[in-house]
Amino acid sequence: MSLPLANLLSVVVDLQCSAWNELVPDAQERCHSAAMAAFDTVGALSVGAEVSVVLANDAFIRSLNKSWRQQDKPTNVLAFPCEELGHSSDAMRLLGDIVIASGVVEREALDEDKDVGHHLAHMVVHGTLHLLGYDHIADDEATRMEAFETKALAVLGIDDPYATHPAKG
Repeated sequence: MSLPLANLLSVVVDLQCSAWNELVPDAQERCHSAAMAAFDTVGALSVGAEVSVVLANDAFIRSLNKSWRQQDKPTNVLAFPCEELGHSSDAMRLLGDIVIASGVVEREALDEDKDVGHHLAHMVVHGTLHLLGYDHIADDEATRMEAFETKALAVLGIDDPYATHPAKG
């Protein structure tokens, strides 16, 4: 007997910036699909897992980036894993929070000639992989993480985000 998708992974989307409504009208569904694709790609157990995605503006993520990474600038995505992964009193395992900036994601998508919804999905996959313990500090880690991202996005019908894009004329 298979479980409904909703029981496998809980993705809570907090829309803190109304610009996301116009940028990606189906953002909640995309966030869920992208997080699930990341779990499936690395073979992580998603039953009872919860991921929080905050769709914010650049000012909000800039303040987080300054506080947590000492970088006074907005960035596309930040991931905040729970320190005690899997140690909860109930059946739900809160993995952490992913915060994504509307302005940065929109600018990057336009600069790289990508669909904003596809780029959002990439940021959710990237953030989910961080919550699952993957990183890209060392070159070999980056190569591995990028391969997982590419594979997860392919499942969603999204082109390799690391492929070279023709320059805009």
